[in-house]
This record gives sequence, C-alpha cells and structure tokens, in this order.
Amino acid sequence: MFDIQHHHHQPQPQRRRRDDTATAMMAAAPSSSSSSSSVPCNSPCAACKFLRRKCTPECVFAPYFPPDQPQKFANVHKVFGASNVTKLLNDLHPAQREDAVNSLAYEAEARLRDPVYGCVGVISMLQIQLKQLQGDLVRARAELSKYINAGLAAAVAQQQHLQQHGLVGLRGAVYDGHNGGYEGGIVAVGLGGGGGGLGPLNQ
Repeated sequence: MFDIQHHHHQPQPQRRRRDDTATAMMAAAPSSSSSSSSVPCNSPCAACKFLRRKCTPECVFAPYFPPDQPQKFANVHKVFGASNVTKLLNDLHPAQREDAVNSLAYEAEARLRDPVYGCVGVISMLQIQLKQLQGDLVRARAELSKYINAGLAAAVAQQQHLQQHGLVGLRGAVYDGHNGGYEGGIVAVGLGGGGGGLGPLNQ
C-alpha cells in the first residue's frame, strides 16, 4: 500500500493583494521621525556660526549679529577681536549695546577700507566739506546783503529826489480804492504853492 498524502494548497489571491497594497501605503507615508527631522531649528547667530560654537539663548552677540549678516561680525572680529567685543558688551548697559555694535561695525569697515586712517579719514573729509559749506553760506549772506543795501539806497535816493522837488515822502499805508484796502507806499505831500497835492508815489 502506498501512503498517499494529500497536500491541500488553497491560494488566497485577494488577501495577497491587500497585503501588497498596505505595504505600498506604508512605504509612501512619511514616518513621524522623518517629519520631525525636517522641521528647521533656530539658526545660530553670525558670531557663533563664525566662531563655530553653539549659540545659546544667553548669547551676547545674538541680538546684534543676526544670521543673515555674517560679514558684519567678520569685520568686527578681524579688527577688534571677539573676546574684546564680548568684554565691551558685558560692561555696557543693554540699552547701549546696539549703538556700540553699530559703531564698532562702522569703524571696522572703515579700517578695512583704509588701513592707514580708518574712520579718521572719513571724519577729516567731512570736516573739509563742512568748512566748504560754511564758506558758501558766508558768501551767500554777503551776496544777499548787497541786494538789501541796493534796495535801501534806492529808497534813500527817491526820498532825496522828493525833497529836492519840494515834496515830502511819507512812508505809510495808502488806501487803494480799486481793491478796497491799504497798500504800502510813499505818500508825496506838496510843500510849495501852486497846486501842490497829496498822492501816492511808486517806489
């Protein structure tokens, strides 16, 4: 007698398709670890990034050297040194630190442009420009005074002309009948006989 063993294989195509679909969905879905790692962290300040150190919340450089201004700290560090700047900022009141950093950055940039004179050269140039402007102002005032003196001389000459012809020039308000108001002018008063009258004269 032969032992006949019957192996019953029952294929399950539908279940296999479900398993394949679930595996594909799991592979396509991003894991929680990968999504959390894609969240950007706070960037270190330009100073800590330049010095290659960890930027802490208590970093004295962070408020004044943002990450998008690396050259600003590079210039300050090259001219003054990071340790000196740190000591300076720690000795100052927090309200004065921003002005101090801006001053250091300006001086450092000027020193790198002009290693000999630095910001002193800029100050000297501004002083020269200031003297030139002061000279221009003096000349403009002198020119203006010439026109003022010329106007006064013309008024005096007209006054003398009136006196020579027997008229007295009285400066005051003259009524304008057309406009219904008063306007400044010289009132000519005849002193001699023979039809002397009163009337306005134009300057």
